[in-house]
Amino acid sequence: MTPSQFIARWRENPLSERAGSQAFFLDLCALLGVEAPNDPDDYCFERGATRTGAGHGWADVWKRGHFGWENKGPGGDLGSALKQLMTYALALDNPPLLVVSNRALTQIHTHFTGRPSETHSIRLEDIGTPENLQKLRWLFTDPEKFRPGRTVQEITADAAGRFADIAQSMTGRGHDPQKVAHLLIQCLFCMFAEDIELLPKQLFERVLNKRGADSVKLGVALGELFRAMQSGGDFLLEDIAWFNGGLFARVELIELTPGEVAALHAASRMDWSAIEPAILGTLFERGLDPKIRAPLGANYTDPGTIMKLVNPVIVEPLAREWAQARARIGLLVARYHAGGKGSQMAWKEAQALFLGYLERLKDFRVLDPACGSGNFLYLSLRALKDLEHRANLDAEALGLQRQLAIETSPANVLGIEINAYAAELARVTVWVGEIQWMLKNGYDFRRNPILAPLDHIEHRDALLKNDGSEAAWPKADVIVGNPPFLGDKMMRGELGGDYVERLRKCYEGRVPGGADLVTYWFEKSRAQIEAGLCERAGLVATNSIRQKRNRVVLQRILQSTHIFEAWSDEEWVNEGAAVRVSLVCFGQTGSMRLDGTPVAVIHADLTGSALNDQALDLTQAKPLSANGGRSFFGICLAGPFKVDTTTALVWLKDTANPNGRPNSDVVRPIYNGSDVTRRWAGNWVVDFAGRKQSDAADYLAPFAYVEAEVKPVRSGNRELARAEMWWRHGRFRPELRAALHGLAYYIATPETAKHRFFVKFPVKVAPEHKLIAIPRQDDSMLGILSSRFHCLWAIEKGGRLGVGNDPVYNTSLCFETFPFPFGFDLGAVPANGEPFSIIARAAADLDAWREKWLNPEGWLEWEITPEEQAASFPPRPVPRPDHARAWKLRTLTKLYNEMPAGLQLRQQELDRTVAAAYGWIDYTPEMPDEEILRRLLALNLERSCRG
Repeated sequence: MTPSQFIARWRENPLSERAGSQAFFLDLCALLGVEAPNDPDDYCFERGATRTGAGHGWADVWKRGHFGWENKGPGGDLGSALKQLMTYALALDNPPLLVVSNRALTQIHTHFTGRPSETHSIRLEDIGTPENLQKLRWLFTDPEKFRPGRTVQEITADAAGRFADIAQSMTGRGHDPQKVAHLLIQCLFCMFAEDIELLPKQLFERVLNKRGADSVKLGVALGELFRAMQSGGDFLLEDIAWFNGGLFARVELIELTPGEVAALHAASRMDWSAIEPAILGTLFERGLDPKIRAPLGANYTDPGTIMKLVNPVIVEPLAREWAQARARIGLLVARYHAGGKGSQMAWKEAQALFLGYLERLKDFRVLDPACGSGNFLYLSLRALKDLEHRANLDAEALGLQRQLAIETSPANVLGIEINAYAAELARVTVWVGEIQWMLKNGYDFRRNPILAPLDHIEHRDALLKNDGSEAAWPKADVIVGNPPFLGDKMMRGELGGDYVERLRKCYEGRVPGGADLVTYWFEKSRAQIEAGLCERAGLVATNSIRQKRNRVVLQRILQSTHIFEAWSDEEWVNEGAAVRVSLVCFGQTGSMRLDGTPVAVIHADLTGSALNDQALDLTQAKPLSANGGRSFFGICLAGPFKVDTTTALVWLKDTANPNGRPNSDVVRPIYNGSDVTRRWAGNWVVDFAGRKQSDAADYLAPFAYVEAEVKPVRSGNRELARAEMWWRHGRFRPELRAALHGLAYYIATPETAKHRFFVKFPVKVAPEHKLIAIPRQDDSMLGILSSRFHCLWAIEKGGRLGVGNDPVYNTSLCFETFPFPFGFDLGAVPANGEPFSIIARAAADLDAWREKWLNPEGWLEWEITPEEQAASFPPRPVPRPDHARAWKLRTLTKLYNEMPAGLQLRQQELDRTVAAAYGWIDYTPEMPDEEILRRLLALNLERSCRG
């Protein structure tokens, strides 16, 4: 068939919609040279023709993975045809293209997940053009050709960035950030409303066109529009719907500059119907709030990551409920169709089960007690609506009458948020998401008013009342959310010392005093479950929730319920910055999963035991008395005590001190964690230890420096001792100094590092607080600590921190609980016995090999002044110019990243010698980590019982 023949046949064809539908499509197939429908499972007419009360199926034509097609008769309403396809898209396996046609006009609507919808219109008279014929063939052969180029995430990030620039300009002129945010949120919603035709088409853009040149007139026009939207009415001879909802109850206009008007105008020309609510609020919140404007970027937590909490807490339990109800309904409907006694009762019971499930969804409440800008609320609401929609389609397929109205609504989601910007954005996010979902799935959204008030998204403190007592949370079926990430030390600076004291007093006995802020939401959620006010909860925390001071709240959870799903280490975006988090779901539900894998149990440190395996719970490990007092954090400076090498060397030469002593008494090299993992930064430290002020003052130059640089910082310190004794370090560690006395060197490891390694330092080198110091100078200790067994124990016991998810070494958890090999005397130096001398030789060999790799012969010179030599300071490495760049890159982190054969073989030999000391004659490098941990835990428990 030629294009002209096709056009002539269908231009005035009198066949009705039903009579002409298949004939039109078959002729189109002939025109395009493609196969006609021929497979009931993949490509057919009348897909879903058995649905209740329908004269035809879900779609007139359906091709799996390609399109759903709905025909109308001549002059038929294509809008209603598209609405039907959208309603049944889920039942049609979500085809990427939805096609509607009334013969005179065929429209192809894109329906790709995560992409905006685009429409391609082809008039009958133009069907023969090469471009249109190609588009129609792509429907059958290559639907990917229609995929829009930009994702909805990219469009939303662009939109948020434009508004952030406008907000920055307005607040930069001195306008109140709260008023700026409110005005821009109102403008945002207007742009969305006009693009989905809740407002007359391009109304907001027309206002900017007509009044943008005069900011005063523009303000008047916007005020009139907002007031009309609040109550419904007329504006510029256009009918304005009743929006209400509180968004337009307060109209506070700000005079805009020409540049701001131009930026607003440019933003209005974007397609706001395609914005993604799950990230819209997050990006806008960062753009509109001046306190967090700096880190603004196209960073947001992917909705798929949030669904790792929403799915197990909301979707999966409710889906299981429906699966059980659906199976029962199927049996009852079959009994009804069989007829006979009881058939009518079976039908009534089937209807009651279906309607009862819908009522369950309607009444289901989700609480986010730190809702931010509403991304969890939106995704939770979307999940509930998807469940209701699926239940309707399933019930219809079983023979019941599908309900025409969707009852889940913004009333299903409750929120608490202390930030006023975020609370208002949360309401807008939920409104936008609700309207988008209804339109996308072919349902009419609510009217009169369009925006129901969302007073149940509250602007208040979720933890404390004004009088310092515990704040109440509303009853809800589940709790989800992403509470604020503030560590113990940051809380006072962000929240104020008085608030922190009241918070800790209120939750005393439930949350440890030094715990992170997020733990309070975990404890309150646990208490809600225990009190019967909630069924389940799923919350985000930094992965430090697994560490000792925070883990108490997870242990309390396990005492009253259980953790049923957890992701121990995930990437997350918090205020524009990537962090590592743990996702924790707890309460009463079905089976358990850890990091996506079924397990028998999940412990408080977010480790688990495989199904059918004996539980391995390292939190049971106890501190061993023999290990106590043998590992220490380095000195905590609490002030700018550091100086560079040049300054230090000048002071070392100074002989003017009235006490006749050299400055090397109080000035020495200092290393922190990064100096070990990378290269030494060349820092020295003024260290008066526990000296009295009068004694410290006798070291003239160092004391003058500390008085000028440190005293102003420390004088206002909240800790009285630090303010009064400003010349001393915040924690100068007298116990560590006593343990180091008489040693030539000690062993150290970074508190936080990608790889767990141990190094030796001369005792004259000061360890800063990010180093753990072990005052022991024999290589047998170095070898045991460096072995696979101790490093594995430390990694599993210590937890992880930071964007890199780096292991943390905690002295009480990692060192004091570690069972050293039999016969290893922590008090004797060197260790006695053949196994330990063999370990010492292997450790010395490994350490020497590392040193040669780090500092190859011929690459550098070793410098030391007479003053340094007299003070027993170690020589300083100075790379030769031709090797300086390569030498700087040779770090311990790089070495362990690459793990060359020389290091690997020496590590394996060291592990073999340490395993022999344990008596593990069956040890090989292939021994599973879990088996090693089981053996070490058994030793720990045995020794702790013996005391």
